[in-house]
Amino acid sequence: MTTYQSRHPTAAALNMVGAMCVIGAIDIYVAVIAETISVWQFLIMRLLLAAPIVFALSALGFGTLRPRRVGAVAFRSMLIATGMFCYFGALAFMPIAMALAGLFTSPIFVLLLTAFVLRQRIGPWRIIAVAVGFAGILVVLGPSGGTLGWVAALPVVGGILYASGVVATRALCDGESTLTLLFGIFVAQGALGTVVLALITVLDPPVGAGGMAFLTRGWVWPIDAAWPYLLVQVFGSVLGVGLLNRAYQIGEASHVAVFEYSIMIFGPFFGWILLGQPVTWLQGAGIALIVAAGFIIAVRSRERAAKLAS
Repeated sequence: MTTYQSRHPTAAALNMVGAMCVIGAIDIYVAVIAETISVWQFLIMRLLLAAPIVFALSALGFGTLRPRRVGAVAFRSMLIATGMFCYFGALAFMPIAMALAGLFTSPIFVLLLTAFVLRQRIGPWRIIAVAVGFAGILVVLGPSGGTLGWVAALPVVGGILYASGVVATRALCDGESTLTLLFGIFVAQGALGTVVLALITVLDPPVGAGGMAFLTRGWVWPIDAAWPYLLVQVFGSVLGVGLLNRAYQIGEASHVAVFEYSIMIFGPFFGWILLGQPVTWLQGAGIALIVAAGFIIAVRSRERAAKLAS
């Protein structure tokens, strides 16, 4: 931990809480966007709208867009982009509280990948955290998970892929700039959307009803009804990710990571206030278990890092 970081724990925490507030507020509108376009077009539009912003930030001196290791950045970006597709896709079928609960199992899977892929030892407390987290998943999904069918697994798969991206970032992308990694995700999302939209155009599958249309629609134009929400989502994403990255730059990672779980408050709150999405007491209990698992992992990881540094 640098001297600069040690002097700014409060600022780092405020940046992370601000990031989670912004992301929690904008992500609920993916469900509104899903009524007009497909998730694939959404991913392409995110790239087209975000690219000028990212280029401008690079031109202003906030970082380079040129990756040091193209293959590593591309691999990491595709993992996270696919994970975010799973999360965004799930928002068309379920309240944001359920989707976030699935996505935020990622620290659990980071721990498992660290143990089984990187062969690093994990202690009993973090093993307990894994068990608590998985119990939380089962509680959040509850009876409603059965009615959703395979869709209930989407945000959890998103959490696994996001965790894989986090591990890849640590193992393969050391030294890459924040803007390089951010732009890589947008490019990977746009590429994924383009490939699948091309397949939909060729195969011309029937457009399903409800949330399924978010996965099976082709290109839709014009999209007047979706434009305001797209702009809010893209600009909010850049702001939110910028605050998130800033938090990790000026604060110690294991300290900052705890505040990332504030999105489990903001997301359901905005979903309830703005879209009328309810959160049951059972789902609240499951979310609490997932957050508790994340806290245990963060605290034990901090203690382990302190021991290794001493």
